[in-house]
Amino acid sequence: MTSTKAVVVGLGSIGTRHARVLRELGLEVATVSRREGGDYGSITQAVATAHPDYVVIATETARHADDLKELAQAGFQGKVLVEKPLFATPTPPPKYPFAHVSVGYNLRFHPVMTALAERLRGRDVITVAAYVGQDIRDWRPGRDHRATASATVDAGGGVLRDLSHELDYLLWLFGPWHRVAALGGASGARDIDVDDHLDLLLDMQRAPSVHVHMDYLDRQGIRRIRVNVDDDTIEADLVGSRLAINGKATEIPSDRDQSYRDMHVAAMRGARPACSLPEALGVVHLIDASERALRTKTWISP
Repeated sequence: MTSTKAVVVGLGSIGTRHARVLRELGLEVATVSRREGGDYGSITQAVATAHPDYVVIATETARHADDLKELAQAGFQGKVLVEKPLFATPTPPPKYPFAHVSVGYNLRFHPVMTALAERLRGRDVITVAAYVGQDIRDWRPGRDHRATASATVDAGGGVLRDLSHELDYLLWLFGPWHRVAALGGASGARDIDVDDHLDLLLDMQRAPSVHVHMDYLDRQGIRRIRVNVDDDTIEADLVGSRLAINGKATEIPSDRDQSYRDMHVAAMRGARPACSLPEALGVVHLIDASERALRTKTWISP
C-alpha cells in the first residue's frame, strides 16, 4: 500500500464506511460533503488543502461523471476509486489524468467469491444461476427507503444499478456477453417508481446459459451463485459465507469489512483484481442493454 492521505467524497452510508475502513488501514482521511459533517465543501478545496494521493468518489451514481470531472480539473493525478456503478448511462471512455481508476465492486474480493473463482479455473461451465435479493426497507434503518438514492431514477437508482455487483462478477468470471433478455420492472410493492425486480438471461463466452435474478423485495436477504460444471454443482453463498460442492458446504470466515479493505489496498496499488475503468464501463453498457431488452422484449446484442 503506497497511499497515506485520502479524501472521501460523499458521506452517505457507503462513504462513511469507506472513510472508516481507510482510517483503520492507517490513512489520514478527509471528507467532502455538500451537507454538514464533511471537512470540506468541495472536491477542489479538498485537493488543494488536504493534498491526497488517493480519492474515493462515493456520491450518488448520477453525480459520478461531474465529480470525476471536478477532480481532474482540480489537478489531482493520484489513484481514484469510484463507487459502483461507474456511471448511470453509457458514455465514451473518458480520458482522465489520474494514475489509475478503480471501481468499487468489492465482491471480487469476498473470500467466498475468491474460492469460487479458484474452483472454476480451467473448467467448462454449463449453467449459472445468480440470485440477489433484499428488502429495500431494511437497507438503511431509520431512513425512509422511498427518499434514498436507491429509489430515485434521477440519482441512478433501481436494481440494475444498485445490485450491479452481479453483472460485474459475471463478466469477470464468464464474460464477455453475447446477448441478453430481460423480464421484470417496477411492481409498486415498495411504493417506489424504479425497477424493483428483474430477471436476465445471458449467453456469455464462458457460460452459454446464465440466469440472474435481482430484487428489492426478498425478506430473507440472499446473495448466491450456483454453477454447474461437468461433474460438480458449486454454490457460493456470500451472505452465509460458505462454499458448497455437491451439497457439502465449507464455511469460509469473512467479516463485513474484509472485502472493502482488500479492495482499497488493491486500488491504491492499481492492482488486480480491482475492477478497472474499461471493465466498469462494460458493466454500464450491460445495464443499458438489459434495460433495452426489458423495454423491447427482445434479445439485445452488444
